[in-house]
Amino acid sequence: MDTAISLAVRLAGLEFKNPVLTASGTFGYGLEFVEILDLSRLGGLVTKGLSVEPMDGNPPPRIVETHGGMLNSIGLQNIGARAFVRDKLPVLRGYDTHVITNIFGFSIDDYLEVVRILNDGDGISAYELNISCPNVKKGGMEIGHDPAEAARLTEKVKRIARCPVLVKLSPNTSSITEVAQSVEAAGADGLSVINTLLGMSVDIYRRRSRMGTAMGGLSGPAIKPIALRMVRAVAQTVRIPVLGIGGIASWQDAVEFLIAGATAIQIGTANYYEPRVSIHVIDGLAAYLRDMEMSSVQELIGSFQD
Repeated sequence: MDTAISLAVRLAGLEFKNPVLTASGTFGYGLEFVEILDLSRLGGLVTKGLSVEPMDGNPPPRIVETHGGMLNSIGLQNIGARAFVRDKLPVLRGYDTHVITNIFGFSIDDYLEVVRILNDGDGISAYELNISCPNVKKGGMEIGHDPAEAARLTEKVKRIARCPVLVKLSPNTSSITEVAQSVEAAGADGLSVINTLLGMSVDIYRRRSRMGTAMGGLSGPAIKPIALRMVRAVAQTVRIPVLGIGGIASWQDAVEFLIAGATAIQIGTANYYEPRVSIHVIDGLAAYLRDMEMSSVQELIGSFQD
């Protein structure tokens, strides 16, 4: 990488060496990739979603390939917040990258308990709230669909969190910008846009879902145009930084999201078939800036021309 070119970005009060992060649910806890790539080259990594207690997840099959993407119904399988702090975090501290923990719960109290557990860990840079999980106290409605409920969760987490709070927004809502504005007003330090889209796949011979559940989350290149549109809309609506997510599989994809207004990006599904994709994106982004005679990635962010 050309040392004259700066890939550094500032997000939620944190300095990132570059704007390339890995997305939750696609990169494990980061340590699974240490023999494949140098984690210290990443701007940051986002862990699998963490809950208060360990979860086994949904019955298999959990992943189905689709045209231009995949459906997943992992069911938020994870080792639990306490085990992460005890077993994973001490090792992650040995790498020069930001560790962002994705957290979820089935009620606001669940989220708060996860945050309290993680607050005791040393080496976490930020929390990412997954607000697309069922809130059983509201009859299964997703918190991410309700701007007021999303704001209430954000405000309560901010009161106790010892590090910045990002909120991961659901695209499965009538107005993502309304939710974005609500959580910004509640104190969110940044927004991750977007989570997966609800979809399904049917086995025509068994006449049932190809997965162990009826529906799953659609990700991959198929959702990129939708994600770009939503990143652009949210970035125009709020003042806090936006992390773009959705179908990024190349440096060209990353550049599109940055131009659309994302301060940083997260790579998800592409990690499954090209585990070193994030390194290729970092190198490609630097080469692009050099070719465009730009000295900093800051010149690119939000440069979309109407």
